Amino acid sequence: MYSPKDEITRVRMEDALALAAARLSTTTTGAPAWGWLGRTIGSRTEGGHWLRVHCGEASKTPTARNEGIALAEERVSDKVSRPRLHEVYRWDGGEYVFEAELIDYIAQPVISPETPDLTRDPGLPDSWWTTLRHSLDALSGAEPPRETIRQSWADRVFPEFLGIPAPAITERVTGHADLQWANLTHDPLVILDWERWGAVPIGYDPAMLYVNSLRVPAVADRIRAEFAHILDTPAGRIGEQIALAEMLQAVGRGWYVELAPLLRQRAEEVTGVRLPAPTHPTT
Repeated sequence: MYSPKDEITRVRMEDALALAAARLSTTTTGAPAWGWLGRTIGSRTEGGHWLRVHCGEASKTPTARNEGIALAEERVSDKVSRPRLHEVYRWDGGEYVFEAELIDYIAQPVISPETPDLTRDPGLPDSWWTTLRHSLDALSGAEPPRETIRQSWADRVFPEFLGIPAPAITERVTGHADLQWANLTHDPLVILDWERWGAVPIGYDPAMLYVNSLRVPAVADRIRAEFAHILDTPAGRIGEQIALAEMLQAVGRGWYVELAPLLRQRAEEVTGVRLPAPTHPTT
């Protein structure tokens, strides 16, 4: 499971969870669950819901947020399998800004609770894949709150991590933008964590799931088959390059050590060029 990056983070987030529970008139039960680097914390509540608190630096967080799960509740079709929002509470904590969401409690566990990439075949039934396809199709037409993957980012990252100039990102759809195995539940499928959703390059969502599956070839092959109509198009190939660039950037920061060789191999297959030598991890 994830854990907070240090004791200061742990105390800050546990205090925030307690405050959110009090303000939303609920009580948490059981041990808290942590998100990536302790940026989120969540717990089941006595009312049968899930309380999730997200923390962001005040200097990097908009004064009035109009995104995340709150806007998804307004704009995303009910055909998308996701938890429903019941209440939201936001407050300023000085250096940090907090947002608490009281959402549906999802009983089935996430597929990969310890890492975003897949390490073993979860044995998902055909119905799971059908729900995923239909959910992404229904999501694609929603009005996005923002542009998630920016051209300026691609222009900077592609030469450093893929060794090629960035392609022009001209075709977009509305996507989840963090479609990886820590955000997907076992059957029946529920897509979690709507913090980043928005306009993404065509193919980016299934490509991100694909590159996070390279250690389990059977699942990677299934993704390519399920989304061949997207991934095997010119726009879909750009989406896969963008997913690979983002993952290799994370590798450069010290993440995905075991997945890294497969990411590099796939990137060379897709681009047709030898990748730049790996850089030393940075923070």
